[in-house]
Amino acid sequence: MDIRQLTTFHRVATLLSFTRAATELKYAQSSVTAQIKGLEISLGVELFERLRGKIQLTPAGERLMPYAEQILSLADEARGVTAGLGDPSGVLTIGTMESLISYRMPPVLEYFHHRYPLLQLVLRPSLCAETCHSLRQGSFDLGFLMEAETEHSGVQTAVLGSEPLSVVAAPGHPLALARSLTTQDLRTAAVLAPEAGCAYRELFEAELNDGSGEPVSFLEFGNIESIKRGVAAGLGISLLPSMTVAEAVESGQLAVLDWEPPFEVFTQLAWRRGKQLSREMRLFVEQTVAFMSEYYRPAAAAAAAAA
Repeated sequence: MDIRQLTTFHRVATLLSFTRAATELKYAQSSVTAQIKGLEISLGVELFERLRGKIQLTPAGERLMPYAEQILSLADEARGVTAGLGDPSGVLTIGTMESLISYRMPPVLEYFHHRYPLLQLVLRPSLCAETCHSLRQGSFDLGFLMEAETEHSGVQTAVLGSEPLSVVAAPGHPLALARSLTTQDLRTAAVLAPEAGCAYRELFEAELNDGSGEPVSFLEFGNIESIKRGVAAGLGISLLPSMTVAEAVESGQLAVLDWEPPFEVFTQLAWRRGKQLSREMRLFVEQTVAFMSEYYRPAAAAAAAAA
């Protein structure tokens, strides 16, 4: 086997498509097929199987994938060492979420834009489950998660810290004037929420619908900004990351209710388990941890060490 065959195998395995791999690699599809066949002959095993017009990795292909990633990463590192390391470059595809993009990522993006202009950061909005899947498949290089769990199948995480959450309402809402609210008190209000699949939404929904009385009605909104506008207009209450409502609370548009969530979620930076981080990936992890340390001081040092 050679580097070119492994590169082609990695793209086909990531995309699960000979046609798309050929397009990305700028090869004829027949060349991609020939390279995969040559690799299979070299190893003496089949790496892909076709099922109803689709392809998937065989068990042997699954076992080869992490080794291919390590070999290709080491090859890139060797080229850099022998040719002299230039500035970090290339593309990092990062799965993230609306709240982090809007409220935590701008300083990080500004830093990389000015300090490392040859390194392109592509942010892909994604729910946590989708991010984990894309990391395992190799579609994302890195990904942010906001979950109660910190262990994920096939994914390694650096826990940045516990993400503060707040229940907010319009300042004139009856619950905004009350003290020492209970979960039962919150059940009297309509709840505005992000789409299903959001970890803190699901935890809040489970807390409110614990079998006591009628299920609480959740009004599903498309994004955080629309939720905040709906809450400010008096449509109901909502549980959101505190960072997303801080300015609205300070300006008096929203009020934080006197209720402490009995659960917590952790913001995490993740990558495929067993994947050797490239220089650019390590740089992103280190700088992101540094920029976010003011929000997650206890966990940031441990996250940097884990990377």
